[in-house]
Amino acid sequence: MYFLSWIVLGAVVGLSIGRILRGNQYGPMMDMVIGVAGALGGGFLVLYGGLPGHFEVVSATLSAVLGAAVLTAVVAFANGRKRYA
Repeated sequence: MYFLSWIVLGAVVGLSIGRILRGNQYGPMMDMVIGVAGALGGGFLVLYGGLPGHFEVVSATLSAVLGAAVLTAVVAFANGRKRYA
């Protein structure tokens, strides 16, 4: 259903956040895996946790993108990366 879009968006967001946060990198593949995990977590949280209405697909997809970005950034900062922009 929506899981495939969450996986693709999570991989793209994880990779792009990983590129923004350079430093002690653990690789683009791991960035994508962490992004997919965050996207699935964020999407499931919103889809099955509540927020009824007509826009549940949109809000679940947006929260999947936000979850991927947040989880990738938290893991990157926990591993000692710095932001270079």
